[in-house]
Amino acid sequence: MRIAVLPGDGIGPEVTAEALKVLRVMEKKYDLKIEIKQGEIGGSAMEKYGTPLPEETIDICQEAEAVFLGSVGHPKWDSLPPEKRPEIGGLLKLRKLLQLYANIRPVVLFEKLKEVSPLCDSILAKKIDILIVRELASGIYFGQPRAFTGHEALDTMRYKVEEVERIARLAFEIAGKRRKKVTSVDKANVLHSSMLWRKVVGQVAPGFPQVRLNHLYVDNAAMQLILNPSQFDVILTSNLFGDILSDESAALVGSLGLLPSASIGEKINLYEPVGGSAPDIAGKGIANPIAQILCLGLMFEYSFSRADLALVIFKAVEQALNDGFRTQDVVAPGMSCKTTAEVGNKVCEYVLNWTN
Repeated sequence: MRIAVLPGDGIGPEVTAEALKVLRVMEKKYDLKIEIKQGEIGGSAMEKYGTPLPEETIDICQEAEAVFLGSVGHPKWDSLPPEKRPEIGGLLKLRKLLQLYANIRPVVLFEKLKEVSPLCDSILAKKIDILIVRELASGIYFGQPRAFTGHEALDTMRYKVEEVERIARLAFEIAGKRRKKVTSVDKANVLHSSMLWRKVVGQVAPGFPQVRLNHLYVDNAAMQLILNPSQFDVILTSNLFGDILSDESAALVGSLGLLPSASIGEKINLYEPVGGSAPDIAGKGIANPIAQILCLGLMFEYSFSRADLALVIFKAVEQALNDGFRTQDVVAPGMSCKTTAEVGNKVCEYVLNWTN
């Protein structure tokens, strides 16, 4: 298993270190052969190489079977030209180079974490298990023309039929292995790109007769995520809307620090937590490593076809949370906060002791 590791900025190196501890335990316990090469990306790469995505990092990623990413970004780089910013010149450029076209974001509420969810008991009584499938290669983040003159700015939300078809097929295929429902989210009442989106998704749907399809406008979908999240199985949506809705879904489970993601490419997949680099808490030992650790599970499942190992990681994380090993963002009243390392160590312990 050839893995490129890019710790990145802010809390990225801290949570990545905990995930790598878990990975090494998995390697030893299950006799895996893992080769890790580490590279720089984002602000850390800017400081060292003068670019947010050095050629050396690109080479490491292109030679790997999977890319394991921490987080990128810091306000101190916000004044740089777009191509020098960690998010644009680093992460978005890497996504394009690796031809990543789909971002898969599972939103699962652990039973014991219902106590820290802001949702009311009647909503929490039903299971929350959602998979957001976000188009990643096009839309407003990549559309041309785009410009910033100081007096005027322009971004273009552009989609082609084949781009929508590709992401729609993936969403229907995934839904067919779950609860067989796809909710396509758009803004087809006002946006031409969404009109195309809705039309193409509707044309793909008949090829998956076992899967039910419904459509929601994005503003209604955002409201429904809070009012009735259990109605959703697979949410299919565009780059911008998927970015926003998946961050909103953190409210359902209690924290952004619990949400992993997998970015699917033609050959290489990339795994990163949904939350950002959180520079305000970096270096304090209080960052939640769970999302980064859960990224390992997605990596085993989608890059190495080892769903059995993904389940081990999920169960170890669940057990650690159940036993009160939680950082400050998901601690319940009366509980003591654990450090980043303490949570990581406890997950390692449960992985080591796991029996099928």
